[in-house]
Amino acid sequence: MSNPYVPLLFFLLIGGGFAVFSVGIAPLTGPRRYNRAKLDAYECGIEPSPQASGGGRVPIKYFLIAMLFVIFDVEALFLYPFAVAFGQLGLFALLAMVLFLLNAFFIADAYVWRRGGLDWD
Repeated sequence: MSNPYVPLLFFLLIGGGFAVFSVGIAPLTGPRRYNRAKLDAYECGIEPSPQASGGGRVPIKYFLIAMLFVIFDVEALFLYPFAVAFGQLGLFALLAMVLFLLNAFFIADAYVWRRGGLDWD
């Protein structure tokens, strides 16, 4: 009788080997045509405006807003399993979800808003 985790281990080894091979072979096979456009800061295909002081760097505000959006999406993603199994969960799960919503959506977002994370300069 074989171990049931052997296929999983085999899959992980193949996936890890492919990742290491891909990263290792890319510098050897890829083109090496560097120019000014490839070395400049990139933001949605357009020049950032206003131009940041210190040369071409994108303000961190863009990335903070993007991360807040991703976190909000992940918070919303947690609602789907609850909605699917709502009938079988009972009152305890409803109270747990209310606490999650209070914390995740209202308290955390109010904290970010109060700290100025949603102010667009």
